[in-house]
Amino acid sequence: MNETARLTRAQEYWLAFAAAVVTANAYYIHPIIGDVAAHFGVSEARIGIVPALNQLALAVGILLLLPLGDRYSNKRLTILFAIGQTVSLAVMTLAGNLTVFTAGSTLLGFFTIAPYLLPAYASKRVDPDRLGQVTALLTAGVILGILVARVGAGWIAEHYGWRLVYWIATGLMLAVTLALPSLMQSGERESNGARYWPLVLSVFSLARQHREVVLSGAIQALNFAQFIALWLALALYLTAPPLDYGTDVVGYLAAIAAVSILSTPRLGRWSDTVGPRKARLVFAIVQLLGISLFWPLGGSLWGLIVPLVIVNLVGPGIDVTGRMTFLSLQPDLRTRLTTAYIVMMFVGGGLGSIVGTAIYDASGWGGVCALLVAMSATLTVLSWIGTRHGR
Repeated sequence: MNETARLTRAQEYWLAFAAAVVTANAYYIHPIIGDVAAHFGVSEARIGIVPALNQLALAVGILLLLPLGDRYSNKRLTILFAIGQTVSLAVMTLAGNLTVFTAGSTLLGFFTIAPYLLPAYASKRVDPDRLGQVTALLTAGVILGILVARVGAGWIAEHYGWRLVYWIATGLMLAVTLALPSLMQSGERESNGARYWPLVLSVFSLARQHREVVLSGAIQALNFAQFIALWLALALYLTAPPLDYGTDVVGYLAAIAAVSILSTPRLGRWSDTVGPRKARLVFAIVQLLGISLFWPLGGSLWGLIVPLVIVNLVGPGIDVTGRMTFLSLQPDLRTRLTTAYIVMMFVGGGLGSIVGTAIYDASGWGGVCALLVAMSATLTVLSWIGTRHGR
């Protein structure tokens, strides 16, 4: 099978499922962060360092490891990094103190490369006019992983304790790791001419040559930062007085993300029609309207559902359209351009983890709502600037 062989529809869906499993690992902690903090006896502000280091390590891992996708087989790399994730989850599962747990989480972030190799892998094996659809399908798989992780973790932790969450996660990763060799196609050409450090450093030169990748990365960094800050703060807010809900309720609320699984492929098809930049601006405006409702409606569980539905409908579309601005470029550049984009995204996620939990600890839910509005407004302005670059 050669490099240009097209994926079947069944393969596309199985890749989306694999993307769901390998992505889920970073999100189990969202609904249970309060339980983990209580177990290890640390404050709400301090526990934010666990997801923050996970996200920042992911950015470092992507910078150092993802460019290898333009040199070595995406299949080989995906399997190796999945093994790394499995080992890291085992460390978290068995951790006896916060230091070991944080180390395992940080190592997990460093090896969570597979979800970002898969879109570049798939983009080489689909027709150009289906790029938006397949990118959106893989994004929907990522959303499914996040959804199942947060809903499942909240329910399991409430009834059986948070530790079981990581036992199950380790088992799932082991199963996917064993399945990947038969799921992914072989036959990619490998380039032995490029040396490692020039390959890594070429990410920066390519980003300078393709400035829109930097703009798209900055937009997604804000998008992801507000997503992380929202869900970490929301878990702390819902489980504290006066609401005093259990972690299972936090998980149930996270199930609202299911609307994204249905909306994202449709938004991807619409973006193929109107162009990614115009579509991204529309999504950003709608998201800003939704985020502005968190403060006036945040006094009750039912009130929170309205802005959560709006944000989950369009938020993933911002990511899809951002990737579309550069995944149509030369195939041999896509992995490294994806690297620049994803590094910026996860630096944003790390900062969102720190800032979201710290502001909640200092100023409560109202402070977090103000932070989210400021982030979303900046994102919308940058999206408008992005429309100046083309269709």
